[in-house]
Amino acid sequence: MVTAGKGNGARPSRRLRGVLSLDDFEAQARRHLPKPLFGYIAGATETNASLRGNREAFQGYGFKPRVLTNVSQRSTETVLFGETYAAPFGIAPMGISALMAYRGDLVLAKAADEARIPMIMSGSSLIRLEEVADIAPRSWFQAYLPGENDRIDALVDRVAAAGFKTLLLTVDTATLANRENNVRAGFSTPLRPSLSLLWQGISHPTWSVGTFARTLLQHGIPHFENSYATRGAPIISSTVTRDFGKRDHLDWSHLARIRERWTGSLVIKGVMHEDDAEIAVRYGADGIIVSNHGGRQLDGTISPLRALPAIVDRVAGQAVVMLDGGVRRGTDIIKALALGAKFVFVGRPFLYAAAVGGEAGVARAAEILKDELRRNMALLGVLRPDEIPADLIVDTRRGNSID
Repeated sequence: MVTAGKGNGARPSRRLRGVLSLDDFEAQARRHLPKPLFGYIAGATETNASLRGNREAFQGYGFKPRVLTNVSQRSTETVLFGETYAAPFGIAPMGISALMAYRGDLVLAKAADEARIPMIMSGSSLIRLEEVADIAPRSWFQAYLPGENDRIDALVDRVAAAGFKTLLLTVDTATLANRENNVRAGFSTPLRPSLSLLWQGISHPTWSVGTFARTLLQHGIPHFENSYATRGAPIISSTVTRDFGKRDHLDWSHLARIRERWTGSLVIKGVMHEDDAEIAVRYGADGIIVSNHGGRQLDGTISPLRALPAIVDRVAGQAVVMLDGGVRRGTDIIKALALGAKFVFVGRPFLYAAAVGGEAGVARAAEILKDELRRNMALLGVLRPDEIPADLIVDTRRGNSID
């Protein structure tokens, strides 16, 4: 029997042999996953303008390295909410991960824990949050909440009872986005059996046997397990969209309620405007993740990297400012830190890694990013992530250093 850490029945060593960067995982995942599932991960919303912009923003900054600095004692370790992590990056929340990799959330959480980086479990997950807390207690939990007090209270209490110390509220999902790219790829919510899906399964036997069939045989039809305090609908149910309702009712008063009830660290994800960052801090947020949901919500939203400086200027010192969106390289991490972020999160590449390599794939992805970061710090003359000065990068659109 192949364990969850052994890559869905494949041999991780063979699959990972040629992986040199995070982008390499995407190419492998495109071959390994059925088209609808790969399309679900890779696609964004409408024209994909925000998705492209997230990557392009990093190309708009260049480096001015410092030389002849003794960097032999450099370290990538970072302290966040009282925890010491091996590097200033973690795994972003990603829904239905267990469809991409066998027991995907457990794979991501365990690999992250062993790599000493945080993993954020998605509220749109198919594995009970208590299972993740048991094997990786330093994981964070991300909630999608409706504007209904009883459901908010019940889920917050459940997350606390499971032992999570950091609760993350995603706030940029007032309604379902126009994910026409998912529809074109054949993905739908709920999942609808069809001849096309059958062919995708037949033509991707490694995924079909190692992930899909194994899940059905050992755990049955997946359900949304963590949308609320009680079990949600199965992924093939016509009522599944009810789990995503009434989010347009959510407002600042609900954040105040969560803050009053939740005693751990409280992080707000999906903030792109400095005024909202200031309000979030006023209502008790300990951290802000600047994010446009990976380009998956409002198409045309600017990149988080471009929104970051104004938010840092407004709330730095009052809350921890982090970034999610478009990070693929160690150099990207450094650019975000130079602009004021204290930490970054990476999504799609880690899910690709879990799909093609299981736990070993996720570990390899973390290792690649850590190695790049450590190498880049040496070449820039930097000793610690929290000591990266703004004048090491230049906005190449204007040609001047960042003040």
